[in-house]
Amino acid sequence: MIVVTGAAGFIASCLVSRLNAANFNDVVVVDNFSIAKKLPNIEGKKLREYVDRESFFEWLDANHEQVEFIFHLGARTDTTEMDPAVFDLLNLNYSKQMWLACCQYQLPLVYASSAATYGDGILGYTDTDEALFPLYRPLNPYGDSKNDFDNWALQQTEKPYFWAGLKFFNVYGPNEYHKGRMASVILHAFTQIQQTGSMTLFKSHNPDYTDGGQMRDFVYVKDVAEVCFFLLNHRQHSGIYNLGSGQARTFLDLAMNTFQALDRTPDIQFRDTPEDIRDKYQYFTEADMSKLKAIGYELPFTRLEDGIADYVQNYLVPNRYM
Repeated sequence: MIVVTGAAGFIASCLVSRLNAANFNDVVVVDNFSIAKKLPNIEGKKLREYVDRESFFEWLDANHEQVEFIFHLGARTDTTEMDPAVFDLLNLNYSKQMWLACCQYQLPLVYASSAATYGDGILGYTDTDEALFPLYRPLNPYGDSKNDFDNWALQQTEKPYFWAGLKFFNVYGPNEYHKGRMASVILHAFTQIQQTGSMTLFKSHNPDYTDGGQMRDFVYVKDVAEVCFFLLNHRQHSGIYNLGSGQARTFLDLAMNTFQALDRTPDIQFRDTPEDIRDKYQYFTEADMSKLKAIGYELPFTRLEDGIADYVQNYLVPNRYM
């Protein structure tokens, strides 16, 4: 039995699909299932049981002997939410409770961290030097909550026999329809192009970057699911790992490839970055992926061109879920 929290969300629902594809059908999904817009993400999947997030630990007390592995991917991910109390409840304290339960019942754990922990990137994007982790200064309360938990986990003397935290970079792909403003730029680009024939990107407010030249490490959600699947079967070398493509690309690259996937002539406009995020905007991220590769992960990461083509043509245009 494999437990996946946040299972009706973006990344976790794609992981459930990957597990089903490998004939792992004894999957227990945990989430707040009252959010109707997320439910199509798990329709049609082979599942053992639905467990409400609020009652999960009582369920685990009763069923832990049947559980083989826990993927804790549920979190509040809104980077524009400025109330730390929201993240303390859902991201920090709930994750601590999950960690302690996995210690108590000797269950392996993979949990979602974030590249938001790196803040403006002044200390780089390497996951190999744990001495740097307390020095990171995230740019918002969401990043703080993820960094706080990473540091808490590293300080614990009692740990699950295997555990891994995954610092997700800019994940895109199927099943993010419900995310609204927090969805990937590719989904926003697709929607704009379909509606107007053009799309808008943020202007650069940093003299080192041209408009559209801001760079991020975009990673396809199918690759994220493959890494999770690898860790399910690997269960060695506990620690915190970057999970990006390892290759920064510009937003202009992203936009041009979205037009190409739709067979449309590019028409790109630029507008000011909203003031509420302008001072906390990341202009460059790129995951150092050497640590994950050093423990035996060998699959290549999907090129942005190929990922966008697959996402747009096989999921967005037909309005399909993974």
